[in-house]
Amino acid sequence: MNIRIGIITIQNSAYHPNRRLLEAARKFGYQGFLIHPYRLWPISAAGRLEVTGAHLSSLPHVVLPRQGAQIGDACLALIQQFQLMGVPLVNDHGAVSIARNKFLTQQALTAAGLPCPDTVFINDESGFFHGVDQLGGYPVVAKQTSGRQGDGVLRIMDANDARQRALPALDRRRGLMVQRYLPVDKRRDLRVLVIDGEVVCAASLIPSSGEFRANFHLGSDIETAALTRELEPIAVGAATVVGCDVAGVDIIVDKDDRPFIVEVNYAPGFKGLEAATGLDIAGRIIHFAADRHRQNRERRNG
Repeated sequence: MNIRIGIITIQNSAYHPNRRLLEAARKFGYQGFLIHPYRLWPISAAGRLEVTGAHLSSLPHVVLPRQGAQIGDACLALIQQFQLMGVPLVNDHGAVSIARNKFLTQQALTAAGLPCPDTVFINDESGFFHGVDQLGGYPVVAKQTSGRQGDGVLRIMDANDARQRALPALDRRRGLMVQRYLPVDKRRDLRVLVIDGEVVCAASLIPSSGEFRANFHLGSDIETAALTRELEPIAVGAATVVGCDVAGVDIIVDKDDRPFIVEVNYAPGFKGLEAATGLDIAGRIIHFAADRHRQNRERRNG
């Protein structure tokens, strides 16, 4: 059976993760295709849920939501529609809804007893300065609840810096995270890929000179890394708590060897991971998606 794997994305086929996922689908004999979330629309009519749009000739057998940090309510509605129609997802609506918001993610992780940086979620100027006091003073990290590749993450050195750079971007409806700063000196930044409750690989990211954010797209050096017995269950636990079948879990280990989960990404990029590890990560994701469809079909036929 030619399994149809839909990839929800606003990027085209030249975008690295899309290109690699489509290549992997072809390699294994599946039909991979991109679903633009603003060109396909949920419809409820005559007591049935369907999707409508000129560019979709037939329903996918399984869907990978991969819009990333730009995802909004419109795409979430589409993901929910697929889910309610019985189309299996890799990651489902609940997981994406949590993972798209860094503070909702931290709430879930902290409630589950997993380590995260001390954080205050604020929605006005007085809350920002109160939050800084609660965290023990400057410097702090001001972080938007959604952002990609290090965007919207600022190291704030003092009150004047906050007024000039952090507070002008404060949207009271969306809020802002004020987080304890973890110094770059002697810390380790790790990206861990978890698929189906197992660590597939991990890489160490080294921030470029003068940069405190560790991100491959910001010029960080990346190299394969081995996880300790302590870190592996933390990474798996983070993906599990958020509900992600596939997740990129970002962990900072400070100079005292204390781990902190800083993000769970439901649509992780993997260009740097593939380069560092030599693994066919796209193939792993596509295999998992195909297996998810087969399992769903067996349940429905059983």
